[in-house]
Amino acid sequence: MKTPGDISIDIADGIATLRLANPARRNAMSTAMWHKLAAFAGEVPTRKDVRVVILRGDGEQMFSAGADISDFATARAGEGQARAYDALVERTCLAIEAISQPTIGLIFGGAMGAGASVSASCDLRVAADDAFFAVPAAKLGLGYDPRGIVRFIRVFGAGATRQVLFTADRLPATRAFALGAVHLIAPANEVEARATALAKQIAGNAPLTIKAAKATISAITTNNADLLAQAEAFYAAADASADYAEGRKAFAEKRPPVFTGS
Repeated sequence: MKTPGDISIDIADGIATLRLANPARRNAMSTAMWHKLAAFAGEVPTRKDVRVVILRGDGEQMFSAGADISDFATARAGEGQARAYDALVERTCLAIEAISQPTIGLIFGGAMGAGASVSASCDLRVAADDAFFAVPAAKLGLGYDPRGIVRFIRVFGAGATRQVLFTADRLPATRAFALGAVHLIAPANEVEARATALAKQIAGNAPLTIKAAKATISAITTNNADLLAQAEAFYAAADASADYAEGRKAFAEKRPPVFTGS
């Protein structure tokens, strides 16, 4: 069940689909939505019934128009409140990045401002061929959190980040695909099915192997020594798992493996 200015979560066949549901404001993120998204991101790694997360906007018109500016009069009124609000956005993006299962951002329409940060926090991005990314901060006169800019550089590259921030123009999904920031692109009427097929393919693989690989990639791309040590423990656990024994047995028996995440 979803209400305007909320998030909804559906779980089926190992795939959790989270929708940013504020269609009256083009799925802009209210303060309450930031808190709920962060709470979901913190809870979902403990769920054995979730192997992949798809994060998308409600409907097929917009991923997210970013932070809900109607909140700014109270939530971002002064410098102190602005810093606290930016910290909430950053904590939420870090929580998305810390989800142990693979995450897929499904992009219809635009991912703008803080919505672009949410999409950049996902492991993979699947976009409609008419979708776009944009950061219109320079048209509003507000500063953009340097931590978010670091994220954009990591995903889109420094050149595209400069262009988007300096001009406040759109970065088409087709160009983001050429840059490697979007991993799969398709016509709008096909992209949801393509994202679902990708999620199912990932969900059918060994979750402990993927968890170890994701942690290793995250550690290297963020230069996080603590996370690298954790990744090494995950790698060892995968090698000692029942899933590894099942994978070997299934290979010998010439059948698809059935992984349980144990």
